[in-house]
Amino acid sequence: MDPVRERVLLTLHPTVGRWLQTGGHCEPADVSLRDAASREAREESGIADISVVAGITRLDRHAVLCREGSASSRLHHLDVQYAIVAPPDSVPVRSSESVDLRWWPWDALPEPTDASVRLLVAAARAQLMPSR
Repeated sequence: MDPVRERVLLTLHPTVGRWLQTGGHCEPADVSLRDAASREAREESGIADISVVAGITRLDRHAVLCREGSASSRLHHLDVQYAIVAPPDSVPVRSSESVDLRWWPWDALPEPTDASVRLLVAAARAQLMPSR
């Protein structure tokens, strides 16, 4: 999210065809899930000086189609989701892993955006701005 906490940065995923949060899979060099989330956010946003908010924001379990083909290729992913804040005047840079990358207001998320992203945005907002 942006430093004044009015917008969230979403990436248009080329395979899924939906606007999603930045993220990905753990790599051998990641020493924690938090480190993996930070690395993925930096790689996919092009913003170097991000801050990962303390504590897990949300857990999400969902089915994914990992290979073309039969229903047997459906697996479940567990996303460990963190809220991440960009520094002032951050300019995101789209990576090769994205079709588009944009800031969106909390209350005007783009379509298509799935329920998982909407729930994450609501959880991050509650975590960072509990009085709202």
